[in-house]
Order: sequence, then C-alpha cells, then structure tokens
Amino acid sequence: MQVLLKSVKVIAPASEFHQQTVHIHIKDGVISSISADLPAVDATITTIEQPGLCLSPGWLDMNAWVGDPGLEHKEDLQSAAMAAAQGGFTEVICLPNVEPVHQTKNSIRYIQNQSRFLPVSFHAFGAITTDVHGKELTEMIDLHEAGAVAFTDGLQPVQQADVLVKALQYVQYFNGLIIQKPENTSLTQHGLMHEGVVSTQLGLKGMPPLAEEVIIARDLKLLRYTGGRLHFSLISSAEAVQLIREAKQQGLAVTCDMAAYQTAFTDAEMLPFDTNFKVNPPFRTQQDQEALQQGLQDGTIDVLVSGHRPQDPESKNLEFDMAEFGITSLETAFAVANTYLSPVIGLEKVLTKLVEAPRFILNMPVPEIKTGEIANVTLFHPAQNWVPTLATTASKSLNHPFYGQHLQGQVFGIIHKNQCVFNPNFGLS
Repeated sequence: MQVLLKSVKVIAPASEFHQQTVHIHIKDGVISSISADLPAVDATITTIEQPGLCLSPGWLDMNAWVGDPGLEHKEDLQSAAMAAAQGGFTEVICLPNVEPVHQTKNSIRYIQNQSRFLPVSFHAFGAITTDVHGKELTEMIDLHEAGAVAFTDGLQPVQQADVLVKALQYVQYFNGLIIQKPENTSLTQHGLMHEGVVSTQLGLKGMPPLAEEVIIARDLKLLRYTGGRLHFSLISSAEAVQLIREAKQQGLAVTCDMAAYQTAFTDAEMLPFDTNFKVNPPFRTQQDQEALQQGLQDGTIDVLVSGHRPQDPESKNLEFDMAEFGITSLETAFAVANTYLSPVIGLEKVLTKLVEAPRFILNMPVPEIKTGEIANVTLFHPAQNWVPTLATTASKSLNHPFYGQHLQGQVFGIIHKNQCVFNPNFGLS
C-alpha cells in the first residue's frame, strides 16, 4: 500500500510538523517522508488532495459497546470497525458486557484475534467482577497478562464499597486502572431521564444527578484509603465535575471522561418520548452542560468518548419506558464535539481528549507523526458541514438523535495497520 497525502495540515502538538501544511508519503504502512516539498513518487500510487484536509494521530475511543460475542445482531466487530473508521477512530476499547463477559483470558484473546485483520484495532476491558454482578473479583492479573487494558464492570456500576476497595488494591500489583460508571442504581431504578422540571411535566420517573454524585464522593474516599488509580466514565453533572476537580487538586490519581453527545442536548431540548434521546446518564440541564464545558476547558475532564451503544429496532421502537438506553455514536462523536465544543475549548483541545489523554490514562503509546513511524493517523476536515442520515450509517443499529441535524467537522478517513479506509460519504450533504 502506498498513499501520498498532498497539502495536509498536521495537528499534533508533539510533532515538529504541528500546524504545518506538508506532503506525507506512506509506504507499506510506514510514514516514508514528510516534507514541504512534493516528493518524487510513482505516478500510479493513491494520491489524496482535499482543500482544508487535516491530519492527526489516530483517535482512540475508550468507551464503546460492541455486541461481539453473543449480541452481534446489534453490532459486531466488522460493523463497528466500519463505523469507527468513518468516525475517525483507529483504536476502540470494548466494554466487557457481552455474552460471555470479558472475564477469561480466552475472551480477551477473542477480541484480539477476531479484529486482527480489521483496519481498526480493538482492545478489551476486563471485567472487575464475575459476570459483572458486582460480587466476586475476576482473575485480573491473568486478564492483564492476556491483554486487558483496564478493568471495569462497564454498564453495571460496582455498588459494593468493599468490592471496589479490593479491586483498587488488587490492580496496584501491575499499576492497573479501575474504571467506574458512577451511578447508585438504587436511586435510578426505573428512571427514564434527568430528574427535574421536564421529567415532572412529562410524567416520567427521573434519574437524579445525586445518583452520580454520591458514588463519586464515596469512591474518592475509597481511593484515598487504598491508593491506586481510578477513572470515572460518563460523568454528566455539575457537582460531579466539581468533586473530581477538588480531588485532582488534592493529588488523587483520578481521571474521568464524558460522552461527546452530552454537549449537544439538555433535558429541555429532548424530543418528548423519542427513544433515540434515551441515554444513561441522561441529558441534564443547561447548568450541567456549562459545567461540563468548563471541566473540559480546565482539564478536570480528561477524555471525550463516543459512549457508543447500538440497539436493534426491537430494543428501541418501543414505548419510552420500555426502550433500552443508548445512542449509536462512533460515527458522529468527533463531529458533535467539534460542532458544540470547538467554539468553546478549541479544536486542539478536542483532539487532545481523543488522542493523547486516553492513551496516557491507559498507558498506551501515542502514535507519532514522524518519518519512519508506523502510520496510525486520522484525516478530517474540521470545517466540512454534513448531515448524518440513515442511508449513510455504517453501524448495524440506527438509534441516533442526530439524523437530519447539520454538523460541522467530517472525517475523511483513517490509515492504520497498513490499510486505508476512506469515508464514502465525505462531502455529501
């Protein structure tokens, strides 16, 4: 494979070519040359020249659910790879909540083996507890040695304090990371959306931000007691941001992420009873949204994730109270973040939270834009306007609130694992 990228703007703060417009020649999956002068290459090689095209190290999503194995009718690794590539992600970490759960060495190796020849690298989170039931710890050392990049019960928050204490202590043996979805499930039981004025008006049971905040407050105290490293995934409330900000100021080894789509809607802007807006944690208030933006700006929130939750029609085309939670969001995570966040925090900061920050937290190497390095890059146009549609979706599932909405920032493609995947919908309105 040979590709010549002509006149692309590099956005990679660690690269000597940061903010420069250069020509990049990639041969056999390796960056062969980077130069302001057009290199002499075979005229038959694939040449990419698109005004306004930018290039960054490949993006990583550290919160995506893929139904492989066991629930492939919602999403399998092949469809997730195409969705991720169209969304600009070269690497994706899979949550453990599948059938069977990621709790054995074989389950970790299954993800590795089944995705070996795909253009996107898939990694696996190992489960903290057996069957993600929150009671007995898994063999986390074995899972770590098999390739699990961190440990979480994913969609099922760890409710018992003693279990989380043991997990935080256990993974310190290999400097492991515990990831917690902060939710007290006794406070959100039967909840359908953010608890507030809108939920009362609609007659729907609410999910109070308190459910998130009490778990964060508790787990931060546990972290002070045990030591170790803790990451909160999918925070959504103003108080959650403040709790984590204060913990960081006190020197605790705590990090967090939020779903990019949380910046797009508030509970007041949801279309009533449209199940495509039913997510967990829910869309909250304007005050919470502004606090999230401030948290991204000052570094309290480290990472942006897709929060990809594909659901088949049988799980979404139901009454609101019976429908499953989730948005299929791999393809639009960057565009949503660019549309709603770049005007507030800037494009470079958005990219940092997709490139460097998740890899630093997971102790994974950051791809370099440098001659001789293996090509792991994302190509995108930050000013390109586009509209997601059912017809252009690569995911198996179609649960998406952004269909028909104008977004700014479109992915042109990825180059990774000596493969090029270009977005067939680029430039289409």
